[in-house]
Amino acid sequence: SALIAKLGGRQVGYELDESLNWAASREELEKQLAKAKKEGLEVKALAMINPGNPSGNVMTHCDIQVITEFCAEHGIVMLADEVYQTNVYAEGAEFVSAKKVALDSGLQNLQLVSFHSTSKGLIGECGRRGGYMELHHIDPYVQAQLYKLASSDLCSGVVGQIMTSLMVRPPAPGGESYELFQEENRFIFEGLKDRAKKLVEGLNKIPGITCVTAEGAMYAFPRIEIPDKAIEKAKELGTTPDNLYALSLLDETGICVVPASGFGQAKGRVGFRTTFLHPDTLKSIDLFAKHHEKFVNDYS
Repeated sequence: SALIAKLGGRQVGYELDESLNWAASREELEKQLAKAKKEGLEVKALAMINPGNPSGNVMTHCDIQVITEFCAEHGIVMLADEVYQTNVYAEGAEFVSAKKVALDSGLQNLQLVSFHSTSKGLIGECGRRGGYMELHHIDPYVQAQLYKLASSDLCSGVVGQIMTSLMVRPPAPGGESYELFQEENRFIFEGLKDRAKKLVEGLNKIPGITCVTAEGAMYAFPRIEIPDKAIEKAKELGTTPDNLYALSLLDETGICVVPASGFGQAKGRVGFRTTFLHPDTLKSIDLFAKHHEKFVNDYS
């Protein structure tokens, strides 16, 4: 969104349905496209994040097909952010790439760009910048221009390039580092899986907080109920209710969350994004509960 603004573009949002595990409906996509056209905007691309950030959902084949078909029919380039593809925890959930869905559906005219990165997933090497994008059904001339643009810019550091190589070609069975690699992967994955489940369960036990299951990625995206006086106070301060809540949480507990309004959300919804990356994440549940009770009492 920051880059769109910098380049003089306009962002057209579309809402995900919290009651449907954060799926995007065809009706919502068509509505927002029609609205944009009415405002004189030409929609060039659509961004999809799977597994979801901030929502933590894992999209089904059907969920993705809705978006791929929409983009194909309207000539919209699809940008598939798939950097959390190894982070799938829920039973029965699985990562399905946008490219697989496009091929399964026979969408010959879908223009697709898929992204992966070393900064996320189980590798999680945020300081070692590296990643790639795959271009599918993108015009050769456009590909040449993108390559030229990339070549004229600074490349990823050597360590980032090495990490990207290791990400796409990990240690193979029989190799001297294979067993250690598998052991470390399992340790990281099982830790994230356990914390994802227990954090959401803990949040849902707090009166006034509800949270959809964090099936994947690294985030939980709870909805909170706060008194009208808190909403009025936020208006008085020229901020959003969830920003008021997040700052209060930070002051009272030291826990830093991201107000949901920063991502865009349904009108009237108040919430925040939190993560379960840290090994001590579960210790925060009691702090979330104590703060929420105090916050509600303060504004009641």
